[in-house]
Amino acid sequence: MLQELRIQNFAIIDDLTLEFSDGFIAITGETGAGKSILVDAVGLLLGARADGGMVRGGTERALIEGVFSVPQRVQGTLNALLDAEGLEAAETPDEVILAREVRASGRSRARVNGVICPLKTYRAVGELLVDIHGQHEHQSLLRPAQHLYLLDRYAGLVAQREHLAALVKRWEQLRAEIEALLTDEAALARRVDMLTYQIQEIHNADPRPEEEAELLQERTRLVNAERIAELVTEAQYALSGELADTPSAEDLLAQVAVALSKLARVDESAAEHAQTAEMLSAQVSELADTLRRYREGIEYDPQRLDALEERLEVISRLKRKYGGTVEAVLAFAEQAQAELDAISHSEERLEQLRAQEEELLRAIGEAAGALSVERQRAAERLTQEIVRELAELRLENARFQVQIAQQEAADGCYVGERRLRFTRTGVDKIEFFMSANPGEPMRPLAKVASGGEAARIMLALKSVLSEADQTPTLIFDEIDQGIGGRMGAQVGRKLWQLSAQHQVLVVTHLAQLAGFADVHYRVSKHTQGGRTVTRVERLDERGRVEELADMLGAETTSARQSAYDILMLARRAKEGRRLAEA
Repeated sequence: MLQELRIQNFAIIDDLTLEFSDGFIAITGETGAGKSILVDAVGLLLGARADGGMVRGGTERALIEGVFSVPQRVQGTLNALLDAEGLEAAETPDEVILAREVRASGRSRARVNGVICPLKTYRAVGELLVDIHGQHEHQSLLRPAQHLYLLDRYAGLVAQREHLAALVKRWEQLRAEIEALLTDEAALARRVDMLTYQIQEIHNADPRPEEEAELLQERTRLVNAERIAELVTEAQYALSGELADTPSAEDLLAQVAVALSKLARVDESAAEHAQTAEMLSAQVSELADTLRRYREGIEYDPQRLDALEERLEVISRLKRKYGGTVEAVLAFAEQAQAELDAISHSEERLEQLRAQEEELLRAIGEAAGALSVERQRAAERLTQEIVRELAELRLENARFQVQIAQQEAADGCYVGERRLRFTRTGVDKIEFFMSANPGEPMRPLAKVASGGEAARIMLALKSVLSEADQTPTLIFDEIDQGIGGRMGAQVGRKLWQLSAQHQVLVVTHLAQLAGFADVHYRVSKHTQGGRTVTRVERLDERGRVEELADMLGAETTSARQSAYDILMLARRAKEGRRLAEA
């Protein structure tokens, strides 16, 4: 409910702070005193269009701030909205603070719990907290999107609808997987062709991780075959003595070995040197034979070199396309094969999903059909109750109807022999229709009436749907247009009854209506410092008698007695109601 309202520099209000309680609150005062300005201020607080003309003359900005206590039934929805929009909750979970600032230039700012936010988000928060009925917006009952929700709450069908919503959510997930498999079949076919080509290309090349290094080494030998042969020949000739006029290393070491062998016979200490010389002589001889064979194996082969170049180019191309190394190329081939296998099995998976979808559509149809039957029954009861309420509010000729429409769909859920379009709320599209006057056709609720007549229609709807409607605070402006004192008392009684479920604020000119209020505020206009200002005071019992007497149009003793009688009659009606409910 609205706990505190602060208004600064708005129209003829300079600085005003009001604290509100729960229950039925009446706001009265002379015409032009500023009663409707309070409602306008609340409208702006809830996100109505801002206008620089609203700012009090001589000031730069107007500020309207409201502190709301949030009942538990609304906290979940409100917190979900705040979280979705990245807004912080207030210090306590059952409180929210709205603030609207309007500059004389016409620019405005909206804050939720002190954080600036888009006006769309700000309005969504306000719509959860307050409904203003009369010449203003924020009338949730006029929004067709709310009608199905209200009917389900009225009929106690919320649990059934949540069960249906869970089934539809499962279907949505299932359908998303099916759509993923069916999305652009041509693109999927192209993907299969591409994967097949890539896998085949790598498979045909059959690269090995160590192959490239081996090929590069062999290519180096072939490219430098002539130079290698020259160097090996030179070394081999030096060892074996095949160069003219040059003693060979092999012969020289043999001579060294013979000389040291003779020395060892003379001096035994040289025996080790003789053995070393013999070993070196043998190794040089073996090295010479090895180089001879190596030289014989060296051959420049242009065809083999071309083959090596081609093979290295194949490996290089694979690396450029599928990774920087041969290992990465092989890993790519494995991944491509896994994806191809998954696509190849998609047809089988698709058949499974379609079978599951068919089964789920029948379950959804069964649940939606049962829910629709209950809604039809509830719609009849609701119609009877609202027509009765309208008659009590002097709209005896008004007619009301809950229209329930369904739409055929070839891919819808199965409801009996029909296939119907569905959402998480079921197969029904629900909208409230009515005719306020004889001879008038049934039309959508939002197009039926305006002003006080619309407010009475809203009051009838709110009275019947009071437990179904979760909006904490209801504000009625101009609800007393076109009605007299006797009807005013009836309207007052209904407003007071409505306050059992909601905080109800009413701007009224009727004493009989205001007499049923739990709290009474009087709005007055004064001149201060050469300027007009609005003041609001909370009335005690004596002040209420004086105010109601003024509203009756007289300042006589009999008028005060009539005012007192109005309060006493209202008090007895309230007590009688409480005793009846006890």
